[in-house]
Amino acid sequence: MNIFRRSFCLLATATVLTGLGLSAPAFAENLKVAIVLPGVKTDKSFNQAGYEGVEHAAKELGLEFAYSEKVAQPDQPEALADYARRGYSVVIGHGGEFQDSVAKVASRFPDTKFVVVNGTEPGGNVAIMSFDFPALGYVMGYVAGKVSETGKGGYIGAQKLKFYVDLGNGYAKGFKAARPDGEVMTAWTNDWDDVAKGKEAALNEISQGADVVFPSMDNAVVGSLQGVKEKGKKAIGIYYDAISDWPDTVVQSAIFDMRGALLTTLTAAKEGKLEGKAYIYGLETPTAARIGTYHASVPAAVQDEVAAIIEKIKAGEIDFH
Repeated sequence: MNIFRRSFCLLATATVLTGLGLSAPAFAENLKVAIVLPGVKTDKSFNQAGYEGVEHAAKELGLEFAYSEKVAQPDQPEALADYARRGYSVVIGHGGEFQDSVAKVASRFPDTKFVVVNGTEPGGNVAIMSFDFPALGYVMGYVAGKVSETGKGGYIGAQKLKFYVDLGNGYAKGFKAARPDGEVMTAWTNDWDDVAKGKEAALNEISQGADVVFPSMDNAVVGSLQGVKEKGKKAIGIYYDAISDWPDTVVQSAIFDMRGALLTTLTAAKEGKLEGKAYIYGLETPTAARIGTYHASVPAAVQDEVAAIIEKIKAGEIDFH
C-alpha cells in the first residue's frame, strides 16, 4: 500500500536507503538520507507514504537511511539538525509545516541538502518536492460532481497549508465544472491525526447535504471515511488507491505516489544533480501522480470524460489554479 504525511524520537531507526545525492561526487558514494515525519509511519496516510517512499528509494538506489516519527513542530529544528550533525547528506522534512524549521537550520549546515515535502520556498541547499495538487483536485472534483445526487460535495483538511488549500480549491472547481449548479463545503479540523475529529467533520458536511466527501488529512482520514461509510455516502481517496480498503465507499482516488516521486528526486540527488529548486510532479509523471480505480457506480461515459480532461490538463488547456 502506497500512502503518505508526519517524535522527536531520535532513536531513528537506521535502514538502508537510496537517497538524494545533491551536489558532488562525494554525495554519490555512501549517500545517507534521513526523513523526519510529523506522524507515525503506519498511519495509512501521508506519513506512511513518506516512509515507504524513502524505504523504496533506499532499496532501489542502495542508500543508507534513518527516520524519526511523530515529531512535534517545536521539536522539528533539533530533529533536522541532529541528522545534519551526524553526517546525513540529505535530510527530508516531511510536510509543508517543516518549511520554517528547515529555514532555521539549513544555513548552519551548508554541506547538507534539505528537502521539504510540500514546501513552498526552495533555494540554496533547500529543495522542495511536491505535487500538482490543483490538477488532481480538479479531476477528483469532476468525478465527484458527476456522481453526486445532491449536487453538494465536501472537502476536509487539517491545516491551511498552501498545497492543501490548492487541493480543495481544485476539487471545488472540478465539481462545478461537472455540476455548474453544485456546491462544495470546506472544513478545517486543525488536527491531522484525530480520527474522531475527522469523522465529526464528515458527518457535519453530510448533515448539510454533501454526498461525496474528500478528506485530505493524515490518520484522521480514516475517521472521515468511517463516517461516510456509516451514512452510505461516497468519498474520494487520497495518497493511494483507497478503494482497496473502502470498496463500497471510495469512488476514485488522487494518488500522490511518494515512491515514484522520492525515487526520482533521490536519484537526482545520488547523481549529484539535486538543486535548490521546486520539484513538482503532476499527471504528466504518472509514476508519481495519477488517479486510481473507479467504483463500479461511475459510468463509463464519465470515465471517458475524465480521461479527456486529464489529456487537456497535460496539454495545459485547463486553468484550474
